[in-house]
Amino acid sequence: MKLTGAEIFVECLKREGVKTIFGLPGGVVLKIFDVLHQQKDVEVILTRHEAGAGHMAEGYAKATGKPGVALVTSGPGMTNVVTPLVDAYMDSVPIVVFTGQVPTHLIGNDAFQEADNVGISRPCTKYNFLVKDVNDLGQIIKEAFYIAMTGRPGPVLVDIPKDVAMNKGEFHYPDRVSIRGYNPTYEGNKWQIKQAVEAIHKARKPIIYVGGGAIFSNAHEELLEFAELTQIPVDMTLMALGAFPGSHPLSLGMMGMHGSYASNMAVHFSDLVIAIGARFDDRVTGKVSEFCPEAKVIHIDIDPTSIRKNVHVDIPIVGDVKTVLRELKAMLKATPNGNAVEQRKPWWNQINEWKAKHPLTYEQPPDALIKPQYVIDRIYQFTKDKDPIVSTDVGQHQMWAAQHFVLNKPRRWLTSGGLGTMGFGMPAALGAQAAFRDKLVLCIAGDGSFQMNMQEMATAVVNKLPVKVFILNNHFHGMVRQWQDLFYEGRYASSYLDTVPDFVKLAEAFNAVGLRATKVGEVDGVIKEALKVDKPVIVDLEVDPYENCYPMIPAGGSNHEMIIEDPPEMKRGEKPASKVAGEDKDAVLTA
Repeated sequence: MKLTGAEIFVECLKREGVKTIFGLPGGVVLKIFDVLHQQKDVEVILTRHEAGAGHMAEGYAKATGKPGVALVTSGPGMTNVVTPLVDAYMDSVPIVVFTGQVPTHLIGNDAFQEADNVGISRPCTKYNFLVKDVNDLGQIIKEAFYIAMTGRPGPVLVDIPKDVAMNKGEFHYPDRVSIRGYNPTYEGNKWQIKQAVEAIHKARKPIIYVGGGAIFSNAHEELLEFAELTQIPVDMTLMALGAFPGSHPLSLGMMGMHGSYASNMAVHFSDLVIAIGARFDDRVTGKVSEFCPEAKVIHIDIDPTSIRKNVHVDIPIVGDVKTVLRELKAMLKATPNGNAVEQRKPWWNQINEWKAKHPLTYEQPPDALIKPQYVIDRIYQFTKDKDPIVSTDVGQHQMWAAQHFVLNKPRRWLTSGGLGTMGFGMPAALGAQAAFRDKLVLCIAGDGSFQMNMQEMATAVVNKLPVKVFILNNHFHGMVRQWQDLFYEGRYASSYLDTVPDFVKLAEAFNAVGLRATKVGEVDGVIKEALKVDKPVIVDLEVDPYENCYPMIPAGGSNHEMIIEDPPEMKRGEKPASKVAGEDKDAVLTA
């Protein structure tokens, strides 16, 4: 049967089981939006900015494990979605972004709202397509979803010219896809797995280092069984939180630049590192030449280009994490080493000493400024039994949330890791809420990050997405200010946010709910009130503007060289003078 390209597009989404698409219309995609408007199987969520659409697709994908889908127009529509594409590429998030393009006969003529969508997106997508013939559209969309979800997941872009959307063609949607040169490896090499088993048996100070690949592979059950079988301590990256239960006795929490003292010391002094679905990025390794200097390294990853990319690996295993862990566990059971756990007791004694020496802790005097850690802890205490999905923006609040909000299940943690995108948090939370309408979705943000995409509060209200946004408001770009205190003698160059919106009034302007706490005694009350309301909520929490996030591995330092507290030589800067005529900001910063 013959259908227009727009009709083929919608039919393909239905065949892929897509229930929700995030987007913003424009001239060259009006035909597609018109067809979407006339059907009821695929929900269209209109965003206020294309970046919001891309991040919502990311949040949807991270929370569900299914591909997130966005649709934007040509030119600025495409360029505005580049940041989410790069973010998804860095964090291996499966999204399919459809962009409009000028008619094929105008491509290259600098037509109105034309951009080189394929050229722009080539470095930041797993693959991209330019559809030149409506008869190819079904096949291309099938391949796009297949590429996004298989192997190491990632973003795929499909560029659809206006005439392709308007023209009629034969609708064909294949059941299967076979792409020459693209054949991800799922089964691990048996010889390499055997080598890994022998190394695990011999190790006296092993550590499991888990990355986000364990979540993308749905390997959380296999990971738990493997860790319990071997009784090896578990470190997680920022992207892996929830892959292994954070409250489990084997968990050492997050590792890396702001990871726990015990987790970083353990990886540094280990004799065997078992890396599972991780990529050894610089925020985890610190100084690469000094990363786990005495350890052998086993690296399990579906992406062969990630292995030996940053560090030397002794036993590489290319394959799907879930599949390889099953094979590894079976081989370990077939060749038991009963003395291994007993021989590792001194290792556990050392780890417990590190835990006791520098636990993740803070002090909150009742009459002092609100500590950000206290806010995170109270949110956790009030929501831990509700199994919430937690989204964050990027900065100090992100690290405090990673440290103090204990996650025991996968796909409950949405954050921007590799790219560190401010403005990610709220739209990602909305994407998750769109997927799970009855679930509690929280967004922990900073006042700087929230302002990057605060227009999406309109999207939340119109689409009845009752996300609870908690803003840790310190009137600074907090992480920037912390580095300026530590490394730039307290010179607050463009980090002080002289004027921020009244977030309560902002919420009310969007017809959402706005709440505020300026004292310790008010924190519990506003959290309880936010959780009771079945509407989007912004909670403005005035926190200590000069609180720093520790532990911290300084840039270029190794994992055992952590800063635990403000060093005595640190020079605290002074708040810059207000640039707003007639206003004194001291009252805000010391409230």
